[in-house]
Amino acid sequence: MRPIRLDLDGFTVFREPTTVDFTDTDFFALVGPTGSGKSTVLDAICFALYGTVPRWGDRRAIANALAPSAVEAKVRLVFESAGVRYVLSRVVRRDSKGAVTTKHAGLEALAPGLDLGKLAYGLTADDVAEVLAGTPGEVDEAIQAVVGLPYEQFTKCVVLPQGEFAAFLHAKPAERQKILVNLLGLDVYGHIREKAATLGTTADAKLKVLDQQLTALSDVDDAALVAAQGRVETLRALVERVERIAPQLTDSGRLAAQAAEALAALDTQIGQLTAVAVPAEAPTLAAAAATARAAVAEALDGSRATEEQEEKLRGELQAAGDAAALRRLLDTHGERATLAVEAASVQGAVERAEREHTAAVDALAGVKVQAADALAALEAAREAYQTAVAVDRAVALRPHLRAGEECPVCTQTVHAVPDVPHDSAVAAAEAAGKTARKRSEAADKIVAEHDRTVRELDRALATAKAHAQQVDARLAALDKALDGAPAPEALRRDLDAIAKLGRALEKAGAEVRKAREAHRKASTTADRAEERLRAAWRSFDSARDALAAYAPPPANREDLADAWATLTAWATGEAGRRRAGRQAAVDELKSAEHRVGDVRQELLTVFADAGLPAPGGEPAREAAVALERADAALRRIEERRADAERIRGQRDEVAKESQVAKALAQHLRADRFERWLLAEALDTLVDGASRTLRELSNGQYDLGHEKGEFFVVDHHDAGLRRAVRTLSGGETFQASLALALALSDQLAGMSASGASLESIVLDEGFGTLDATTLDTVAATLENLAARGDRMVGVVTHVGALAERIPVRFEVRRDARTAHIERVGL
Repeated sequence: MRPIRLDLDGFTVFREPTTVDFTDTDFFALVGPTGSGKSTVLDAICFALYGTVPRWGDRRAIANALAPSAVEAKVRLVFESAGVRYVLSRVVRRDSKGAVTTKHAGLEALAPGLDLGKLAYGLTADDVAEVLAGTPGEVDEAIQAVVGLPYEQFTKCVVLPQGEFAAFLHAKPAERQKILVNLLGLDVYGHIREKAATLGTTADAKLKVLDQQLTALSDVDDAALVAAQGRVETLRALVERVERIAPQLTDSGRLAAQAAEALAALDTQIGQLTAVAVPAEAPTLAAAAATARAAVAEALDGSRATEEQEEKLRGELQAAGDAAALRRLLDTHGERATLAVEAASVQGAVERAEREHTAAVDALAGVKVQAADALAALEAAREAYQTAVAVDRAVALRPHLRAGEECPVCTQTVHAVPDVPHDSAVAAAEAAGKTARKRSEAADKIVAEHDRTVRELDRALATAKAHAQQVDARLAALDKALDGAPAPEALRRDLDAIAKLGRALEKAGAEVRKAREAHRKASTTADRAEERLRAAWRSFDSARDALAAYAPPPANREDLADAWATLTAWATGEAGRRRAGRQAAVDELKSAEHRVGDVRQELLTVFADAGLPAPGGEPAREAAVALERADAALRRIEERRADAERIRGQRDEVAKESQVAKALAQHLRADRFERWLLAEALDTLVDGASRTLRELSNGQYDLGHEKGEFFVVDHHDAGLRRAVRTLSGGETFQASLALALALSDQLAGMSASGASLESIVLDEGFGTLDATTLDTVAATLENLAARGDRMVGVVTHVGALAERIPVRFEVRRDARTAHIERVGL
């Protein structure tokens, strides 16, 4: 797997869209200060491929992918594997409740020669050669087929844990064995051994349970089977005997029932015939009905007489006239008298209003004359004031006049200059004008008051005249309505006569209602008497119908008492005849019941012989049920015997499984099979690491091991064998890197799909190395990149190392997000 392009948006520290372009890069470094986000780039590659990151510690902790306060994170990786380019994307989103899930995951194979610049605008169908996965589960499955490595091996082959291999190089044999087991995944055999031991324990537990089950089935031996079979045969013989006896019991029971029914029927007939008796009221019901019908006729005649009297009075009342019309005429007479009095009063009011109006008009004329005089005086005062003002102005010019000169006003020659008066007439004229104005205003007020009084009297006079006209018009209308009408006294006499007839009519109506109520009560009494008579006949008919099977004599339908007497005499005779034959029926019943007892005793005997309790109502059914239960018990014994046989077979199989599991657990103990595997793996690992170390050290060193300890062979020192503890820091790094590369190759070889390792990234802390060692490390990395078989990447914040790497991706971080800039070739 070789990364080509990585796009990040909202992933951990990369809040904003960021792109890392690895195109045409064979040897690169991710540089920047501690905490800037260098390792996050490797995290993003791991997350895109496998949906998790090693340092998260939990594959389910995908919430770590989101930048703080972000609701969505997107990661897209374009990579090449075995000559084919792929685009892989994952989208993580936080919902409204805070839960974080993977909302999208997809893997697509790109068309050959595709310009990756199209990724910024979106791919079309022609740009995609094949869609390999569209869900997170499909991506997890497809990525192993494409990359060739599962997640655990990828993090050991591509992103190498160098610190662990430095510890591996110097560890003691026991510690090295634990590290190698962890790195190579050989702990699976330990898991197998534990699983085998667990299976052995589980098999022993199953054996215990099966033994308990066999113990519980120990009661189904051959004796129990023979006893059950014998019980079935005994009950089968019982069923056969009961089937022979049961019909006899049925027949004798039927005969006994028939005898009992015949005796009961005879007793019923005797009881029915004996119960017939003449009711006490039968002789009097017909007479009572006739008396009630006569009372109805008498009440009907009385009701008709009162109704005729009522009709007569109603005719007389209609002929007497309309009381309402007469009362209206009488009311009109009263209204006419009242209006006549009101008309006289209204006329007096009109005359008073006319006198008051005339006086007010005269007074208004007088004050208007006074107001005119005051106005004339005011006009005269105004003229006098204007004259005084003109004179005063002329006097003001006199000091400027000179005799013999022209007047500045009229331009005539002034012959003599008049004397200037000592007092001005303006003040006197102004005072006289104010006095005249007050008199005029006072006169105007008086005129306004009189004018208002005249208008009010005008309205009052008009109202009085209108009222008088209304009263006169109403009097004229009443006179017209009373034209030809009787006098009030005649009207009152007619109304008294009508009232007298009305009272007589009300009394007659009461008599009619009384007579009708008497007729209704008589009818009700007659109906009840008739109903009692009919009920008595129905009772007779019911009694006779109940005896219809015995052929009673005909009934006299005209006389209820005679009909009852005839029926009672006949019933008494019939009951006597039936009593005489009752003893024969009793004897026949006793004989039948004796036969039933004999047959039932025989059944009791055969049930007792079979060891069963006495049967209840259905002996044949009870015998069949007992046989069925015995058959079921026999079947249960046979089934339990089959279960015992099956459990014994299971026990044999479980016993074999227990032996195999315990043997496997014994063989897979750590001091046996695992030690052999580790020895073989260590030989292979050291052989591959030695070849790599020789190449990285320019042929100076080979790596070997003996008795669990590592050593190097220094070819520059006559093949001297040196313990790895004597190596310098740079030499230790070379040996550790060689071991790491050998292990990654070995893990890739373990992959079922034959992974192609096309890149390797060292996320190692180089800050602790001195200058000499750092130079050795840099040379080693350059040699590794020069091999050309894989892309080499380094994560470091050491500037001296980064400067020797041709392509650098500088990572920096501000208060909001991290940024990446490519520097170099």
